[in-house]
Amino acid sequence: MPETSPENILFRRARRLRKFTGNSRLQYQSEIAQHHMLASQILTSALICPLEIMFKDPSVFVNVYTGYLYGVFYTFFEIFSLVFPRSYGFNPGQTGLTFLSYFVGITIALLGYFAYLHWYMIPDNMKAFREQEHCPFPALIGSVLLPAGLFIFAWTADPDIHWVVPLTDVANFCVGHFWLMQSLVIYFPISYPKYAASLFAGNRLWRRSITVGASVVFATLLFTNLGIRA
Repeated sequence: MPETSPENILFRRARRLRKFTGNSRLQYQSEIAQHHMLASQILTSALICPLEIMFKDPSVFVNVYTGYLYGVFYTFFEIFSLVFPRSYGFNPGQTGLTFLSYFVGITIALLGYFAYLHWYMIPDNMKAFREQEHCPFPALIGSVLLPAGLFIFAWTADPDIHWVVPLTDVANFCVGHFWLMQSLVIYFPISYPKYAASLFAGNRLWRRSITVGASVVFATLLFTNLGIRA
């Protein structure tokens, strides 16, 4: 993808000019300003400000929400080995094949999202770049598909209902999860373009290391103690 940051473009241009002309005094404005920055200012800009933004609205909501979504996603992995062997008599190999429903769901979500970008998002941005609240449009659909997939899976994972029905709802869950996550990931850099990298790092730490790590630890015990059927 082409570079879009004005500061990065000017930095690269100044670096090329210095190399081409041999004149080390050719610098762009941000380079000149950085030479006069104090250590405290660098620390505040690089560390304090991103952390401050991460704990303020809307970043705190995005972090908590994406962490929750990933926690549910990885917790959902654990239920397969409990539901399908007990309810449908699947052996370990057949239970492993049920995870292909994730692949089907993500493939559908990916193709649908590419279609949304190609026929709507990119042409719309070529006319005028809208505010960040316009970007999470797929999340409106995903916010319905994700809980619907969870609820219907819970209702249909029964020996009296064919196993393809709950697996279809797993695919719906994956579509909703993918569209929600992609919408939120786009929302971040548009809202805070200067601190996007730091915010992505904080979000990854929150959702991957904290919520996902915790959910994998208690998921099996949770479903074993609660039971998978009413």
